[in-house]
Amino acid sequence: MQNQIHIAMLIGALTKGGAERVMVNLAGYFVRKGYRVTMVTQYQKENEYPLNEKVKRVISDITDAEVTGSRVVNFWRRFKKLRNIWKAERPDVILSFIGKNNMMAILTSSFLGIPVAVSVRADPEQEYYNSWMRFMARHLFARAGGVVLQTRRCFEFFPEKVRKKAVILKNPVSRDFFRERFKGEREKEIVAVGRIDENKNHEMLLRAFAGIAHEIPGYKLTIYGEGDCRERLMGLAGKLGISERICFPGSTDCVADSIYKARIFVLPSNTEGVPNTLIEAMVMGLTVLSTDCPCGGPADLIEDGVNGILTPVGDVEKMKENLHRLIKDVQMADRLGEEAVKTGERYQPQKVYGEWESFLLSLCKRK
Repeated sequence: MQNQIHIAMLIGALTKGGAERVMVNLAGYFVRKGYRVTMVTQYQKENEYPLNEKVKRVISDITDAEVTGSRVVNFWRRFKKLRNIWKAERPDVILSFIGKNNMMAILTSSFLGIPVAVSVRADPEQEYYNSWMRFMARHLFARAGGVVLQTRRCFEFFPEKVRKKAVILKNPVSRDFFRERFKGEREKEIVAVGRIDENKNHEMLLRAFAGIAHEIPGYKLTIYGEGDCRERLMGLAGKLGISERICFPGSTDCVADSIYKARIFVLPSNTEGVPNTLIEAMVMGLTVLSTDCPCGGPADLIEDGVNGILTPVGDVEKMKENLHRLIKDVQMADRLGEEAVKTGERYQPQKVYGEWESFLLSLCKRK
């Protein structure tokens, strides 16, 4: 039966980010299992995650020749093009990720008999950031075949008619991160991984590090990723007098190898869903320090003081205090890392992929 099932996936693009990585990993799993997979993206950009060669790629955006000066006309043309893609491809189920994509997936597939699973990847209050989008999400999602949420707190955003269709599915983690915890003397390095933008709030981390840098000689801070705030943060490091101890190496395809021996992993975000980078760091047994941000993803992963440390969003002083404590108390830091490894038991790839597979197949059977 699985060889006959066609899964379509919808997302804006495959540029390097957490949601995009999850979708690419899922596509790879499904084609390896023998399913037919079509990846529909509005755009094709540089610096994208590589797709399995067996996955068909379709671009849904209108061409430059089709663009007019009217936003209404442009929207209608995009709507029709995406609907025509569903008509031509005839998938058995559509899986959509993020914001407006979820709404478009439901609307453009209406009356085609194709079940749609929409996935909210972050705090719904942020992903649906104005009153119109919130109204649409709360009511339109009731027409979806299923709704995938990231945390328990996300359920509070939606009415009962949507909650009845909602499930929490974990993010699949690459096998690269499932390795024996490093036992030797760790490098004097604090690491962060992710888009360098306002929401990730690396400025908070820089200021906290600068506040204790004189007390932790030999330590450096490395922030992996690309983003609009990179140049500004480099300038801030100079003003804080820590340029020589801060490194911005950009994106890396070898995250696991790059952070494996680090002393502390930090996630300083203002908001998150369930952050992949935090899961990956915990699976490898790093000592983790994260903001306790909406919509509760880090708090679902970290039991404060047991397998990591939670710190208030935007609180530089508390971040500085927690960093200092973890660096000075190596025994405590190692104990937290050893407990963090146990997170991996919940994120074994075959188990997580199997849950996604069962969910999507149940929608096909319902059809």
